[in-house]
Amino acid sequence: MTSSLARWGGTSRHADLGGPVHYVDFGGPVDGPPMVLVHGLGGSHLDWSVLAPRLTARFRVLAPDLIGYGLTTPDQRVSTIEANTELVNAFIEQVAGGPVVLVGNSMGGLISARQAAARPETVSKLILIDPALPLVSRSRLDVAATMLFGRALLPMGRGVLALSRLGRTPRQQVRETFVRCCVDPSRVPPDLVDALVALIEIRDAMPGADDAFLASARSLLTINNGRRAAWAALHDITAPVLLVHGEQDRMVSVGSAREAARRLPQWTVDVLPGLGHLPQIEAPDRVSSRILSWHG
Repeated sequence: MTSSLARWGGTSRHADLGGPVHYVDFGGPVDGPPMVLVHGLGGSHLDWSVLAPRLTARFRVLAPDLIGYGLTTPDQRVSTIEANTELVNAFIEQVAGGPVVLVGNSMGGLISARQAAARPETVSKLILIDPALPLVSRSRLDVAATMLFGRALLPMGRGVLALSRLGRTPRQQVRETFVRCCVDPSRVPPDLVDALVALIEIRDAMPGADDAFLASARSLLTINNGRRAAWAALHDITAPVLLVHGEQDRMVSVGSAREAARRLPQWTVDVLPGLGHLPQIEAPDRVSSRILSWHG
Protein backbone atom coordinates (compact mmCIF):
# COMPACT_ATOMS: atom_id res chain seq x y z
CA MET A 1 0.00 0.00 0.00
CA THR A 2 2.89 2.39 0.54
CA SER A 3 3.55 2.44 -3.20
CA SER A 4 -0.11 3.24 -3.86
CA LEU A 5 0.33 6.41 -1.82
CA ALA A 6 3.27 7.64 -3.86
CA ARG A 7 0.92 9.13 -6.48
CA TRP A 8 -0.25 11.64 -3.86
CA GLY A 9 2.95 12.07 -1.86
CA GLY A 10 1.78 10.33 1.30
CA THR A 11 4.02 8.40 3.70
CA SER A 12 2.56 5.39 5.52
CA ARG A 13 3.26 5.34 9.29
CA HIS A 14 2.04 3.65 12.46
CA ALA A 15 1.49 4.91 16.00
CA ASP A 16 0.78 3.01 19.23
CA LEU A 17 -2.40 4.52 20.64
CA GLY A 18 -3.65 1.74 22.89
CA GLY A 19 -2.95 -0.52 19.91
CA PRO A 20 -1.46 -0.02 16.45
CA VAL A 21 -2.98 2.80 14.39
CA HIS A 22 -2.03 3.32 10.75
CA TYR A 23 -1.95 6.83 9.39
CA VAL A 24 -0.66 8.72 6.38
CA ASP A 25 1.57 11.76 6.67
CA PHE A 26 0.91 13.87 3.58
CA GLY A 27 3.56 16.40 4.55
CA GLY A 28 3.39 20.17 4.69
CA PRO A 29 5.34 22.90 6.49
CA VAL A 30 6.96 21.67 9.70
CA ASP A 31 5.73 24.81 11.46
CA GLY A 32 2.38 24.85 9.64
CA PRO A 33 -0.90 24.33 11.51
CA PRO A 34 -1.58 20.61 11.89
CA MET A 35 -4.63 19.28 10.06
CA VAL A 36 -6.17 15.88 10.85
CA LEU A 37 -8.50 14.24 8.30
CA VAL A 38 -11.05 11.71 9.59
CA HIS A 39 -12.66 9.33 7.09
CA GLY A 40 -16.18 7.99 7.05
CA LEU A 41 -17.96 4.64 7.44
CA GLY A 42 -16.27 2.02 5.26
CA GLY A 43 -13.56 4.51 4.32
CA SER A 44 -9.85 4.93 4.96
CA HIS A 45 -6.91 7.32 4.54
CA LEU A 46 -7.40 6.92 0.78
CA ASP A 47 -10.59 8.98 1.00
CA TRP A 48 -8.30 12.01 1.46
CA SER A 49 -5.57 11.17 -1.02
CA VAL A 50 -6.86 13.49 -3.76
CA LEU A 51 -7.63 16.45 -1.48
CA ALA A 52 -4.65 16.35 0.89
CA PRO A 53 -1.91 17.43 -1.56
CA ARG A 54 -3.96 20.54 -2.32
CA LEU A 55 -3.71 21.56 1.34
CA THR A 56 -0.08 20.83 2.18
CA ALA A 57 1.21 24.24 1.09
CA ARG A 58 -0.45 25.66 4.20
CA PHE A 59 -1.09 22.74 6.58
CA ARG A 60 0.80 19.73 7.95
CA VAL A 61 -1.70 17.09 6.89
CA LEU A 62 -2.26 13.74 8.62
CA ALA A 63 -4.95 11.10 7.98
CA PRO A 64 -5.46 8.21 10.43
CA ASP A 65 -7.31 4.99 9.75
CA LEU A 66 -9.96 4.42 12.41
CA ILE A 67 -10.23 1.14 14.33
CA GLY A 68 -10.80 -1.72 11.89
CA TYR A 69 -10.57 0.51 8.81
CA GLY A 70 -7.87 0.94 6.19
CA LEU A 71 -4.68 -0.62 7.57
CA THR A 72 -5.59 -0.27 11.27
CA THR A 73 -6.37 -3.78 12.46
CA PRO A 74 -9.13 -4.18 15.07
CA ASP A 75 -6.96 -6.23 17.49
CA GLN A 76 -9.92 -6.98 19.78
CA ARG A 77 -10.81 -3.26 19.99
CA VAL A 78 -14.38 -2.09 19.50
CA SER A 79 -15.07 0.37 16.69
CA THR A 80 -17.95 2.42 18.00
CA ILE A 81 -18.25 6.17 17.49
CA GLU A 82 -17.21 6.63 21.12
CA ALA A 83 -14.10 4.44 20.76
CA ASN A 84 -13.03 6.15 17.56
CA THR A 85 -13.53 9.59 19.09
CA GLU A 86 -11.10 8.52 21.83
CA LEU A 87 -8.70 7.35 19.13
CA VAL A 88 -8.92 10.71 17.35
CA ASN A 89 -8.29 12.49 20.64
CA ALA A 90 -5.20 10.36 21.31
CA PHE A 91 -4.00 10.94 17.74
CA ILE A 92 -4.33 14.71 18.10
CA GLU A 93 -2.50 14.75 21.43
CA GLN A 94 0.25 12.21 20.72
CA VAL A 95 0.84 12.40 16.96
CA ALA A 96 -0.43 15.73 15.61
CA GLY A 97 0.45 17.75 18.70
CA GLY A 98 -2.80 19.71 18.70
CA PRO A 99 -4.75 21.90 18.64
CA VAL A 100 -5.56 20.97 15.05
CA VAL A 101 -7.75 21.92 12.15
CA LEU A 102 -10.02 18.88 12.30
CA VAL A 103 -11.70 17.71 9.09
CA GLY A 104 -14.28 14.91 8.98
CA ASN A 105 -16.34 13.33 6.22
CA SER A 106 -19.58 11.40 6.85
CA MET A 107 -19.11 9.31 10.04
CA GLY A 108 -15.78 11.10 10.44
CA GLY A 109 -17.74 14.34 10.56
CA LEU A 110 -19.80 13.05 13.47
CA ILE A 111 -16.64 11.90 15.26
CA SER A 112 -14.92 15.23 14.60
CA ALA A 113 -17.92 17.20 15.85
CA ARG A 114 -18.02 15.14 19.05
CA GLN A 115 -14.30 15.70 19.55
CA ALA A 116 -14.66 19.45 19.10
CA ALA A 117 -17.59 19.59 21.51
CA ALA A 118 -16.04 17.44 24.24
CA ARG A 119 -12.44 18.71 24.02
CA PRO A 120 -12.51 22.22 22.59
CA GLU A 121 -8.85 22.81 23.47
CA THR A 122 -7.80 20.22 20.87
CA VAL A 123 -9.60 21.78 17.87
CA SER A 124 -8.75 25.23 16.51
CA LYS A 125 -11.15 24.99 13.56
CA LEU A 126 -13.63 22.34 12.45
CA ILE A 127 -14.43 21.43 8.85
CA LEU A 128 -17.29 19.01 8.19
CA ILE A 129 -17.72 17.48 4.73
CA ASP A 130 -21.12 15.82 4.27
CA PRO A 131 -21.16 14.90 7.98
CA ALA A 132 -23.46 12.21 9.38
CA LEU A 133 -26.06 14.57 10.83
CA PRO A 134 -29.49 13.47 12.09
CA LEU A 135 -32.09 12.97 9.36
CA VAL A 136 -34.65 15.77 9.34
CA SER A 137 -38.33 14.91 9.24
CA ARG A 138 -38.94 16.35 5.80
CA SER A 139 -36.10 14.32 4.22
CA ARG A 140 -36.25 10.71 3.11
CA LEU A 141 -33.32 8.34 3.29
CA ASP A 142 -32.16 7.21 -0.14
CA VAL A 143 -32.73 3.55 -1.08
CA ALA A 144 -28.96 2.91 -1.24
CA ALA A 145 -28.46 4.34 2.26
CA THR A 146 -31.46 2.42 3.61
CA MET A 147 -30.02 -0.85 2.33
CA LEU A 148 -26.54 -0.08 3.69
CA PHE A 149 -27.73 0.72 7.20
CA GLY A 150 -30.41 -1.96 7.10
CA ARG A 151 -27.69 -4.60 6.80
CA ALA A 152 -25.99 -3.25 9.90
CA LEU A 153 -29.14 -3.59 11.98
CA LEU A 154 -29.82 -7.21 11.11
CA PRO A 155 -28.95 -9.75 13.85
CA MET A 156 -26.88 -11.69 11.31
CA GLY A 157 -25.24 -8.56 9.94
CA ARG A 158 -21.82 -10.16 9.48
CA GLY A 159 -23.25 -12.91 7.28
CA VAL A 160 -25.30 -10.42 5.31
CA LEU A 161 -22.20 -8.31 4.61
CA ALA A 162 -20.30 -11.39 3.43
CA LEU A 163 -23.21 -12.38 1.19
CA SER A 164 -23.39 -8.89 -0.30
CA ARG A 165 -19.81 -9.31 -1.56
CA LEU A 166 -20.34 -12.78 -2.97
CA GLY A 167 -19.54 -12.92 -6.68
CA ARG A 168 -18.39 -9.31 -6.77
CA THR A 169 -14.74 -8.55 -7.43
CA PRO A 170 -12.94 -5.86 -5.40
CA ARG A 171 -13.04 -3.61 -8.47
CA GLN A 172 -16.81 -4.05 -8.76
CA GLN A 173 -17.18 -3.22 -5.07
CA VAL A 174 -15.19 -0.01 -5.49
CA ARG A 175 -17.15 1.02 -8.56
CA GLU A 176 -20.48 0.39 -6.81
CA THR A 177 -19.36 2.52 -3.88
CA PHE A 178 -18.58 5.45 -6.16
CA VAL A 179 -21.87 5.03 -8.04
CA ARG A 180 -23.63 5.29 -4.68
CA CYS A 181 -21.54 8.13 -3.29
CA CYS A 182 -20.71 10.28 -6.34
CA VAL A 183 -22.84 12.14 -8.86
CA ASP A 184 -20.29 11.39 -11.60
CA PRO A 185 -18.05 8.39 -10.77
CA SER A 186 -15.92 9.12 -13.85
CA ARG A 187 -14.39 12.02 -11.90
CA VAL A 188 -12.64 9.54 -9.58
CA PRO A 189 -8.96 9.15 -10.60
CA PRO A 190 -8.30 5.64 -11.98
CA ASP A 191 -5.20 5.23 -9.81
CA LEU A 192 -7.31 5.91 -6.71
CA VAL A 193 -9.63 3.12 -7.82
CA ASP A 194 -6.57 0.86 -8.20
CA ALA A 195 -5.36 1.76 -4.70
CA LEU A 196 -8.80 1.02 -3.21
CA VAL A 197 -8.92 -2.35 -4.98
CA ALA A 198 -5.51 -3.21 -3.51
CA LEU A 199 -6.72 -2.15 -0.05
CA ILE A 200 -9.80 -4.39 -0.29
CA GLU A 201 -7.57 -7.32 -1.19
CA ILE A 202 -5.48 -6.68 1.92
CA ARG A 203 -8.53 -6.25 4.13
CA ASP A 204 -10.09 -9.50 2.93
CA ALA A 205 -7.55 -11.23 5.19
CA MET A 206 -8.09 -8.86 8.14
CA PRO A 207 -10.02 -10.56 10.99
CA GLY A 208 -12.74 -8.43 12.53
CA ALA A 209 -13.11 -5.90 9.71
CA ASP A 210 -16.83 -6.59 9.25
CA ASP A 211 -17.41 -6.46 13.01
CA ALA A 212 -15.76 -3.03 13.06
CA PHE A 213 -18.05 -1.77 10.29
CA LEU A 214 -21.14 -3.11 12.04
CA ALA A 215 -20.19 -1.62 15.42
CA SER A 216 -19.56 1.78 13.83
CA ALA A 217 -22.80 1.75 11.84
CA ARG A 218 -24.92 0.66 14.79
CA SER A 219 -23.48 3.26 17.16
CA LEU A 220 -23.86 5.98 14.49
CA LEU A 221 -27.52 5.14 14.06
CA THR A 222 -28.08 5.04 17.83
CA ILE A 223 -26.58 8.53 18.25
CA ASN A 224 -28.41 10.14 15.33
CA ASN A 225 -31.73 8.47 16.12
CA GLY A 226 -31.70 10.48 19.35
CA ARG A 227 -32.24 13.61 17.27
CA ARG A 228 -32.83 16.09 20.06
CA ALA A 229 -29.64 15.13 21.91
CA ALA A 230 -27.66 14.87 18.66
CA TRP A 231 -28.59 18.40 17.58
CA ALA A 232 -28.09 19.78 21.09
CA ALA A 233 -24.54 18.38 21.22
CA LEU A 234 -23.56 20.47 18.20
CA HIS A 235 -24.30 23.65 20.16
CA ASP A 236 -21.39 22.79 22.47
CA ILE A 237 -18.86 23.35 19.68
CA THR A 238 -16.98 26.60 20.24
CA ALA A 239 -14.50 26.37 17.34
CA PRO A 240 -15.34 28.08 14.03
CA VAL A 241 -17.12 25.58 11.76
CA LEU A 242 -17.25 25.20 7.99
CA LEU A 243 -19.80 22.67 6.73
CA VAL A 244 -19.52 21.68 3.06
CA HIS A 245 -22.24 19.44 1.64
CA GLY A 246 -22.88 17.96 -1.79
CA GLU A 247 -26.38 18.94 -2.88
CA GLN A 248 -27.05 15.51 -4.44
CA ASP A 249 -25.73 13.45 -1.53
CA ARG A 250 -27.66 10.16 -1.40
CA MET A 251 -26.20 8.99 1.92
CA VAL A 252 -26.81 12.09 4.07
CA SER A 253 -29.62 14.32 2.85
CA VAL A 254 -28.70 17.91 2.08
CA GLY A 255 -31.75 18.73 4.17
CA SER A 256 -29.70 17.92 7.27
CA ALA A 257 -27.03 20.45 6.26
CA ARG A 258 -29.70 23.08 5.68
CA GLU A 259 -31.19 22.27 9.08
CA ALA A 260 -27.72 22.76 10.60
CA ALA A 261 -27.54 26.18 8.94
CA ARG A 262 -30.90 27.08 10.48
CA ARG A 263 -30.09 25.80 13.97
CA LEU A 264 -26.46 26.96 14.05
CA PRO A 265 -26.30 30.35 12.31
CA GLN A 266 -22.73 30.88 13.55
CA TRP A 267 -21.58 28.06 11.24
CA THR A 268 -20.58 28.65 7.64
CA VAL A 269 -22.61 26.21 5.52
CA ASP A 270 -21.88 25.76 1.83
CA VAL A 271 -24.03 23.53 -0.38
CA LEU A 272 -22.16 22.45 -3.51
CA PRO A 273 -24.36 21.76 -6.57
CA GLY A 274 -23.64 18.72 -8.71
CA LEU A 275 -21.79 16.77 -6.01
CA GLY A 276 -22.57 13.79 -3.83
CA HIS A 277 -21.31 12.30 -0.57
CA LEU A 278 -17.58 12.50 -1.37
CA PRO A 279 -16.96 16.00 -2.74
CA GLN A 280 -13.33 15.82 -1.61
CA ILE A 281 -12.85 13.09 -4.25
CA GLU A 282 -15.26 14.35 -6.92
CA ALA A 283 -14.21 17.99 -6.84
CA PRO A 284 -11.00 18.38 -4.80
CA ASP A 285 -10.14 21.75 -6.33
CA ARG A 286 -13.51 23.23 -5.34
CA VAL A 287 -13.30 21.81 -1.83
CA SER A 288 -9.67 22.80 -1.22
CA SER A 289 -10.30 26.31 -2.53
CA ARG A 290 -13.25 26.69 -0.15
CA ILE A 291 -11.25 25.38 2.83
CA LEU A 292 -8.28 27.64 2.11
CA SER A 293 -10.37 30.77 1.62
CA TRP A 294 -12.46 30.10 4.73
CA HIS A 295 -9.48 29.30 6.95
CA GLY A 296 -7.71 32.50 5.91
